[in-house]
Amino acid sequence: MKVKTILVSQPAPKTETSPYFDLADKLKIKVDFRSFIHVEGIPGKEVRAHKIDLNNYTAIILTSRNAVDHFFRIAEEMRFTVPDDMKYFCQSEAVAYYLQKYVVYRKRKIYVGTRTFPELTKLIKKHKDEKFLLPSSDKLKALIPNELDKLGVTWTRADLYRTVVSDLSDLENVFYDVLVFFSPSGIESLYRNFPNFKQNDTRIAVFGNSTKKAVEDRGLRVDIAAPAPETPSMTMALEKYIKSNNGKR
Repeated sequence: MKVKTILVSQPAPKTETSPYFDLADKLKIKVDFRSFIHVEGIPGKEVRAHKIDLNNYTAIILTSRNAVDHFFRIAEEMRFTVPDDMKYFCQSEAVAYYLQKYVVYRKRKIYVGTRTFPELTKLIKKHKDEKFLLPSSDKLKALIPNELDKLGVTWTRADLYRTVVSDLSDLENVFYDVLVFFSPSGIESLYRNFPNFKQNDTRIAVFGNSTKKAVEDRGLRVDIAAPAPETPSMTMALEKYIKSNNGKR
């Protein structure tokens, strides 16, 4: 069966230069976007109950833009004035750039990793005497605490936001040729919303090994997987599959 429609389980891109728009135009297909999960802030009262006192920390580890937003939200709720000498350790340039929403970049001590958390730990290791706070979601990859524990630094995890399943009930009678997933949480949302989901002719595209495993654990078929040597991005993997599939008579 030809691919004519795709649903990407993420918010729609905010710019007009997304490769998904290029893909839709190039292959004459319809690409829709819908968040299967979303983030909700944990109230300051709940954070305080876990004995988190922002005065106790000299450095913040930021792994995502959500972590940035919710750290400053909680600081405001707790009426905590973030000191000018606070150190920020950002996992990527994108996170560091986003930090400018809240601080004057050139006047702060900001350390930027190249992309992965293990790469960021090299910078953290050079500042072992700091007291680190890790703003986190309720779902944290085991890699992060494991890496911090290996360093032997003083650090505290603070759950400031949680991942919540979105309501997709309006999609109950809407069908797509391809569903695209980027995390196990997306698969969880699919089954929370549609417990009797049957794959049938629907193709499933996944990004990453953990997402692939979550799909297979549900007894579903993975038709498109990224990253791969020839297709490092999801749009490249989709394009390769669609060209091969739609070319068949």
